[in-house]
Amino acid sequence: MGALQSSPGQPEYIDLAEKTGFSFEQIGVLHKRFKQLSHNETTLRRDHFNEIPDLACNPIRAQIIEAFFDRRNYRQNGEGTVDEIGFEEFLVVMSHFRPPSLNMTDEQRESVRKEKLRFLFNMHDTDNDGTITLEEYRHVVEELLSRSGALGKETAKSIADAAMLEVASISMGHMEPDEFYEGITFEHFLKLLAGFEIESKMNIRFLNMDTTTLCK
Repeated sequence: MGALQSSPGQPEYIDLAEKTGFSFEQIGVLHKRFKQLSHNETTLRRDHFNEIPDLACNPIRAQIIEAFFDRRNYRQNGEGTVDEIGFEEFLVVMSHFRPPSLNMTDEQRESVRKEKLRFLFNMHDTDNDGTITLEEYRHVVEELLSRSGALGKETAKSIADAAMLEVASISMGHMEPDEFYEGITFEHFLKLLAGFEIESKMNIRFLNMDTTTLCK
């Protein structure tokens, strides 16, 4: 979790570009923002995120912050959480919000989509038990729809409520009195969101930058 010491073009930038898909220029911009947030320290802590005004009113603020400290989101098959992160971890988590490149193959695009959905799932699977609740699923749908810009929040909420009822009927089906509903698994989550175009909707603006501009 060391700090980034090199200049664009050096091995560290090359490695980060390969891991995240960001250009050297984009990595440089994000590194400046990282230094601003950390007050020029080499690591970021949760309390640094508490100082971001745009994040304070976000309905899933806690999940967004925790995503940066969740080992599952570092593409290393890790588990558990950390107390602080270096620039590499920050950049890898940011890359989950990056729209896919236009020159991707269908196979690459599908891989990116699945990775984004896994990231979303992890954000709501806070106890890391491999399932999310119906209410958490509704929040995912509502968040995706309201960020599309084409729907108002109330309309998005109504559709999300309907989606919650749909998943309840699909995933729970007919249950016997002694059966226990264990939640929505990631495999089921993939099927339920098959019709959603999330590639351009997963972006965050609380870092004083629109992540949809980080794809040229």
